[in-house]
Amino acid sequence: MKIVFMGTPDFSVPCLKALHEKYGVCAVFCNPDKPVGRKHVLTAPPTKVYANEHNIAVYQPVSLKTDDVYKTLRDISPDYIVVVAYGKILPERIIDLPKSGCVNVHGSLLPNYRGASPIQWAIVNGEKVTGVTTMFMDCGVDTGDILLKKECEIADDDTYETLHDKLRELGANLLIDTIDALNNGKITPTPQGECNFYTPIITKEMGRLNFTKPAKEVYNLIRGFYPWPCTFFETDRRIKVLSAKMGVFSSKSCGSIEIIHGKPHIVCGDGQTIELVSVCPEGSKKMSGKDAVIGRIFKNV
Repeated sequence: MKIVFMGTPDFSVPCLKALHEKYGVCAVFCNPDKPVGRKHVLTAPPTKVYANEHNIAVYQPVSLKTDDVYKTLRDISPDYIVVVAYGKILPERIIDLPKSGCVNVHGSLLPNYRGASPIQWAIVNGEKVTGVTTMFMDCGVDTGDILLKKECEIADDDTYETLHDKLRELGANLLIDTIDALNNGKITPTPQGECNFYTPIITKEMGRLNFTKPAKEVYNLIRGFYPWPCTFFETDRRIKVLSAKMGVFSSKSCGSIEIIHGKPHIVCGDGQTIELVSVCPEGSKKMSGKDAVIGRIFKNV
């Protein structure tokens, strides 16, 4: 069986590893290397690193729309193309190419939370349960027939980072179950229903905290946007909020700061506070909320 894998970030690696260990992967397609960090060091995607370590052929086309890419895939003649967080839309002629279909792993319980950022928005919207879905790909965005699903609870203190790690392992297991079941003729693909929330692309400005909102909404945004792009508010400078806790109730107006046992709390629209556990003031290093109080970081809130 020939499998071509298409994926780029960390989320893709457990799926690639599981596939290669059980079936073998003959080629990996991922995004081109890109500059990373302040020194702009050209860095390979995590899937490329894994592929190089295991002598798997790697292709990094800028676009999938060229005849050269199509001919390369046609010459490989894959049974499956498996796509996990690749970051590119597959043209119809590539979707139609593999003998057994294009299978995608998506980080939500479809049809809800289609789009590029389902993990973040599930937390921001206060969901208690999410999961992963495998589906056959079509020309829409996350609209193909569903193959299998597996649920995952969202803990009250989960951030995007922690939930991402749970779902990528869950996705790898579900992918193997899916390929096994497809090979044995034990799956009936199911058409999707209507999507109740399509995830928008996240921008840095979306992380601006609005303390007129209820504390739970503020807290969920902080969790969902960590570690990128991070939430923030402004005093005489921008302060990133890296972690927080639900606090206490206060009679002060929303946006006011209370120092409770040496720790900073900001009052939200419903009268409950958010305790700032760790922050990163503009021009400074990461610090605890308590150290920020000692350094008078919040003097102009």
